[in-house]
Amino acid sequence: MLKEILAVSGKPGLYKLVSKGNNLLIVESLIDKKRIPAYARDKVISLGDISIYTNEDEVSIGEVLTAIREKENGEKVSIDLSKAQPDDLRVYFAEVLPDFDRERVYPSDIKKVLKWYELLIDNHITDFSKKEEEETVTEEKEDETAAAAPEEDGNEAKKGIKPKAASKTTKAVSAKRKDGSMTAAKSTKAKSTPKTNTPKKSVVGAKRGG
Repeated sequence: MLKEILAVSGKPGLYKLVSKGNNLLIVESLIDKKRIPAYARDKVISLGDISIYTNEDEVSIGEVLTAIREKENGEKVSIDLSKAQPDDLRVYFAEVLPDFDRERVYPSDIKKVLKWYELLIDNHITDFSKKEEEETVTEEKEDETAAAAPEEDGNEAKKGIKPKAASKTTKAVSAKRKDGSMTAAKSTKAKSTPKTNTPKKSVVGAKRGG
């Protein structure tokens, strides 16, 4: 589900992918349900491709959102985001992701993740796991394998043929920054998505400037 939920740079909230066209995506706001086009020049990131820095590695945002949901029993966050101070946000986030990288994950990043969580809950989107997505990908690969396999005697499909990889991911080094904005650290090129509108893969947080 998170693969179809998008963040569009310069636009508030989150958007649901409605359809794909030539050099554009049609997305629907989770805030007011209005549909708008996202063009090649727009920076579009799928929530399914966002991770958060920890002291050792990265954790998918789906795991973090799941931890928040469990902490809050499926309700909105218990912290007042309009009044929360940076230290309040860090303390809260440490309860759901104890080893998050304090140097690269800024309070503004934490607040954005918590706002995203509340917006998803408001839209009754509560399953943040990858299980369903992985099963879908597996089924698609099996279908592609069966379709690509040549026939043998007795019309039996030849076994052991694997379909081509559905996507290719490249990983880039995160740029240094001085402000609290998120920095894209990965990019994913989806096979079925127009080249100029491929959702980017991002890691929340970046190394501090200096």
